[in-house]
Amino acid sequence: MTTHAQHPTVLAHQSPVAPRTWTAEELRRLTMEAGADDAGVVSTARPEFDADRADLEEFYPWARSAISFVVRMHREPVRSPARSAANLEFHHAGEDVNDVARAVVRRLEDARGRAANPAMGFPLEMSRFPGKIWTVSHKLVAEAAGLGKMGVHRNLIHPKFGNFALLGTVLTDIDVEQQAQPLDFNPCLECKLCVAACPVGAISPKGEFQFSSCYTHNYREFMGGFTSWVEQVADSKDARDYRKKVDDDESASWWQSLSYGANYKAAYCLAVCPAGDDVISPFLEDRKAHMDAVLRPLQKKEEKVYVLAGSDAEAHVTKRFPHKQVRHVTNSLRPMTIDALLNGMPLTFQATAAKELDLRIHFTFFGKEAARATVVVRDGAITVRRVHEGEADLHVTADSQTWLGFLRKDHGLAWALLRRKIRVHGDPRLLMRFGRCFP
Repeated sequence: MTTHAQHPTVLAHQSPVAPRTWTAEELRRLTMEAGADDAGVVSTARPEFDADRADLEEFYPWARSAISFVVRMHREPVRSPARSAANLEFHHAGEDVNDVARAVVRRLEDARGRAANPAMGFPLEMSRFPGKIWTVSHKLVAEAAGLGKMGVHRNLIHPKFGNFALLGTVLTDIDVEQQAQPLDFNPCLECKLCVAACPVGAISPKGEFQFSSCYTHNYREFMGGFTSWVEQVADSKDARDYRKKVDDDESASWWQSLSYGANYKAAYCLAVCPAGDDVISPFLEDRKAHMDAVLRPLQKKEEKVYVLAGSDAEAHVTKRFPHKQVRHVTNSLRPMTIDALLNGMPLTFQATAAKELDLRIHFTFFGKEAARATVVVRDGAITVRRVHEGEADLHVTADSQTWLGFLRKDHGLAWALLRRKIRVHGDPRLLMRFGRCFP
C-alpha cells in the first residue's frame, strides 16, 4: 500500500504548473470564440458589484473578475403576437447563453484557473424567494462592461443588437489590468413604444416602473404565479369548482410551462423597442409603418391579462385595452421578513389607490425582527425610511411575525388587536386606506 506522499496523483503534482495568465482581450476573445456576440471584462472590486457583494463573498469569494457577454436573439420571433414563437426564442437563446458560459468555464479550468457561471435565468436560489434570488445581477455587470445601458423599460439595450440580446456572466479568479468601461451614452431612444405596448401599464410615460404589475402578468407562470395557481387548485372543492376558477386553456398553458419551461405572457416592451444599430433603420425610415407592423398587432391582440383587483394594472387595461380579458389573481409577493416587507413596499405600491392620500406612518416592530420605519404616502408616491422621522399621523406597533402573518391573511387584524400583538395609535381608518395601496 503506497503512502500518501507516494501516491501517483500526489507525485504528479510535486512540480505544479502555474495557472496561465490572461489579458482582458484574451478573455474577451475566448468568450467570443465560445459563441458570444459581444463581451467585456471588469473587476468585481468595482462599485457596480456592490449590490451583489454579499452574495459574491458567500458563494464566489475567490472571484476577481467577471466576463460579461451577450448572445443575440432573433428579432421577428420576439415581435410576433404568437407568444409561442417569442418564448421559443427566449428559451433557445437562454440555453445558448448557458452553453457559452460553460464552454468558457471549461477552458479556464483546463488552464488551471477557477471559474463559475451563474445561470442566465433559472435555476435561482429559490429558498430566498421572494427576496433576492439571484447571486449576480447580469444587467449591472453588463452595464459596467460597456455592453449597453438599461432603457426606459428596464431592459439592457446593446448599442448594436438593441434589447434583442440575453446576458451571461462568468466569474473568474483572474486579475486583469485593462478593463472595459461603461458606455458614454444610452442607446435608449425614449420613444415610449414600450409604454404604449405594455398591456398592464407597468411603464409610465414619465419613466416610472410598476414592478408588481409586470410581475403579476408577464411572469404569471413563474414563481409566485405558480404558488397562486396551486392555491386555486387546493381551494377548489372538485373539478367543476376548479373549472370555474381556471379555464381549460389556462390549465393547458400551465402544463406547457411546467413541461417545456416557463413562458412569458407578454414581454411586449422587448418586441417593440427600435433601439440599436442593427434594429433602428425601419423605425427611422417610417415610424408609422414600424408601429403598424410591430406595435399595433400586440395592442390589438385579444388575450387574458392577469391583474390584482383594485390595482393600477386593472385600471390601465380596462381603460386602454377593453378588448382584452381581465383576470383577477391573488398577490403572490408575500414578504417573509420585515426587511423584505420594507424593501418591497415601493415595488408593490399602487398609485391609483393613493390619490389624495397624505399620510405618515411610524412602524415599530418587535419580537423576532426588531425594526423601525417611517412610511410616507404623498402625491401618489411612497417613501420608506428605516428610522422614525417627523410627526406621524398613525403609529403601528406590532410583533413582526404577527404582522407578516396578517399580511399573508393567516389571521385577521381583530385577532391580533385583541391579543395586543398589533397596536394602532391614531385613526384606524387611515390604516385601511393605506392597506388599499397594496391590493
